[in-house]
Amino acid sequence: MNPFRRTLQYLMMALLALFLGAFLLLPVFTVVRTGCEPALFREVFLSPVCREGLFNSLRIALCTTAMVAAISLTLALLYDRFDFAGKEYCSLLMLLPMILPPFVGALGFQQILGHYGVVNTILTGVGLPRVDFLGGEGKFYSVCLIEALHLYPIFYLNLVTALGNIDPALEEAAANLGATARQRFFRVRLPLLRGGFLAGGSIVLVWSFTELGTPLMFGYNRVTPVQVFNGLNELESNPLPYTLVVVMLAVSALLYGAMKCVLGRTENSGAVKGSMVSRSKKLRGWKRWMPTMVFAAVALASALPHLALLGGAFSLRWYGTILPEQLTLEHFDNALSNPLVLPSILNSLRYSVLAMVLAVCLGVLAALICVRWRLKGAWALDVLTMLPLAIPGLVVAFGYLGMTGRYAWARAVFNPVENPLWLLGIAYAVRRIPYVVRAVGAGLEQSPEELENAARNFGAGPVRTLFKVTLPLVTANLLVGGLFAFSFSMLEVSDSLVLAQKSAFYPITKALLDLSQILGCGPAAACAFGVWAMAFLALTLGAAGALLGRRIGAIFKF
Repeated sequence: MNPFRRTLQYLMMALLALFLGAFLLLPVFTVVRTGCEPALFREVFLSPVCREGLFNSLRIALCTTAMVAAISLTLALLYDRFDFAGKEYCSLLMLLPMILPPFVGALGFQQILGHYGVVNTILTGVGLPRVDFLGGEGKFYSVCLIEALHLYPIFYLNLVTALGNIDPALEEAAANLGATARQRFFRVRLPLLRGGFLAGGSIVLVWSFTELGTPLMFGYNRVTPVQVFNGLNELESNPLPYTLVVVMLAVSALLYGAMKCVLGRTENSGAVKGSMVSRSKKLRGWKRWMPTMVFAAVALASALPHLALLGGAFSLRWYGTILPEQLTLEHFDNALSNPLVLPSILNSLRYSVLAMVLAVCLGVLAALICVRWRLKGAWALDVLTMLPLAIPGLVVAFGYLGMTGRYAWARAVFNPVENPLWLLGIAYAVRRIPYVVRAVGAGLEQSPEELENAARNFGAGPVRTLFKVTLPLVTANLLVGGLFAFSFSMLEVSDSLVLAQKSAFYPITKALLDLSQILGCGPAAACAFGVWAMAFLALTLGAAGALLGRRIGAIFKF
């Protein structure tokens, strides 16, 4: 290869690593540097409130992950083992929960689980007493439930991919040696799913441990993320929230390390995708509808927050009844007339477009370095681009705050008070780079490199080959990565709630939080606003699912 071209490739890899170092590693370092004071650590671990917050956050993470694992494993095994009615639509159906963040879905879920909500109305209708789902211990399980109903698709997609990579000859060999179906499941199939459990479970565990929006919306204040958020106004006089963020980062790393130790053993790593095509059992008669009913039941349960959000947005009165009694468009008018709504939509569009452009450019470059150019040290860059999936968003957001307070260059360029455009755009982009890298990387791996070599043999330069051959081959993957970067940036929670300081710069999620806290018509207007966000994200995910199909699970791998 031309030495100048190779040198240029290494230079681009160095620049990309420098960017990620400045806007991913440096914020984390800043948080650690600011929060690592022995006196503050003593205060955290001696404070009953802080200890209770950490304990509750850990309980939420473990309970949510257990729920997600039970749901996802059941669905993945049904999908892999059987051919049933409507199977081709099931993976797309499983994306349904992702069209609404649990932060927004909590608005609607309160109508279902409230004291005079749908569930309690049904209970009193059959002569049973009301249950306080949103108070005391009931609030804990409500948070776990809504997070599990949102996060199980990530786990499910990883398990389906892992099941598809198992050579059926291994199970046939076990059956020939006399192993029962139970033994084959626990001795052959389940051990080979460790990679899927690690990839999906680690994201769910860390995500649910550091989730801010759902407990905040439910008023569950005795968890560490909400305690950190509530301490934002006291940062100048009390840096304790930084120490809490450091503790969260350490616990997140320990949780991932524990999963890696339990699930990451490699004695079965040789069992990769086999040469035989996986043979699903074809169900006939009424049995072919049984797995379909299971998928439909889970999809209906996960759609409840969306349905309740719709009900809250369109209902004039929904109190002590199962269904809304009267329908109206008044709440949409109230939302539109609120001074926060339209500016927040425009702000989110600006932040998200900037984030999408940055994430696509940087993600394509990272995918080329790791998959096509195969430079020395590319494996380290690949790990670096995947780190945002493992580092909690709250940690990165507080890191940016710390940077603007500690470094003059950061304060001059990225001022969260005066104009957070670049700060939020870069924060969103860094969080979404993994989706672009995985989507484009998967496309490059499936595109024949011989086509690019042929173009070079006919005299095309590297830039012309890139734009005329390589990128057109991965257009669908590139589009999917961009769609994910844009749509999830539109509804980003942690960065938005922490970094948007003035109402003039609020993005959608910060405006939703403020709307929901207005007494009277505020929650209903927030539901109406949430419906618009839900419809937008549904269109985006539907387009991504249609373009990538079953391969969409690769985007959520770490």
